[in-house]
Amino acid sequence: MRVHLIDGTYELFRAYYGAPPAQAADRHEVGATRSFGRQLLRIAREEAATHVAVAFDHVIESFRNELFAGYKTGEGLDPLLLGQFDLVEEMAAALGFVVWSMVEFEADDALATGAALAARDPRVTQVRIVSPDKDLAQCVSGERVVELHKGQVLDETGVRARFGIAPASIPDFLALVGDDADGIPGLPGFGERSAATLLAEHGHLEHIPADPREWRARPRGAERLAAVLSERREDALLYRTLATLRTDVPLTESVDDLEWRGPRLSRLAQLCARIDDQELAQRFSASKS
Repeated sequence: MRVHLIDGTYELFRAYYGAPPAQAADRHEVGATRSFGRQLLRIAREEAATHVAVAFDHVIESFRNELFAGYKTGEGLDPLLLGQFDLVEEMAAALGFVVWSMVEFEADDALATGAALAARDPRVTQVRIVSPDKDLAQCVSGERVVELHKGQVLDETGVRARFGIAPASIPDFLALVGDDADGIPGLPGFGERSAATLLAEHGHLEHIPADPREWRARPRGAERLAAVLSERREDALLYRTLATLRTDVPLTESVDDLEWRGPRLSRLAQLCARIDDQELAQRFSASKS
């Protein structure tokens, strides 16, 4: 069997910024929720998915905000987007998918934990993490755990081709180059090429010699980069901690629990009535025929 783990927060943002706005009868914005439901059905249909979980950031903040004040928050998000966080979780559940709703942890932590658990099940032939996020590339393992985005599969060979490093070095890579989406600033002067050059040779931050003359590969400006890394090493280690996904989220579901048996029809009907979108239930019926 294949297991599909979907980044629900990403799909919500994609729906919000890609779909036209729409209001329900109560004048609440629901356009993203309507589009989100269709996106989930499209993914399930195109992938012939049988075992699925959808992970959400129920709130944007997590334990990482306690570690670093600059980490991402919900500040500045459009209230019309924030107002649909609960709705899309309800939509995923009404469509019959297992929902992982994160508060202390992040959705990506749930995806990483779920991938690690599923990969240990000998019945699972492949785990597909449906997301474009760079940090999830650290979960990739051979062809057993892969990322999937727009029909393109990123396996371990693909990670090495795209980033120039092994999946295990992705947190170190993000610590050096930064990750704007998560509020990780990175270190001054480090770009993707220089970071990849060092990590391809040394693997992790603590293995990079302090003396650039000992670097087996020397990116441009090696002396300057070595000075920055020496001065900011503690910052880099903190940034790596922020970029490292947790695999100890207390998920309660087994692989068997992820089996998708179709929508919870009464719950879906009630939600569709609330968002004035009866067509969605009909579209689901068509997708199952």
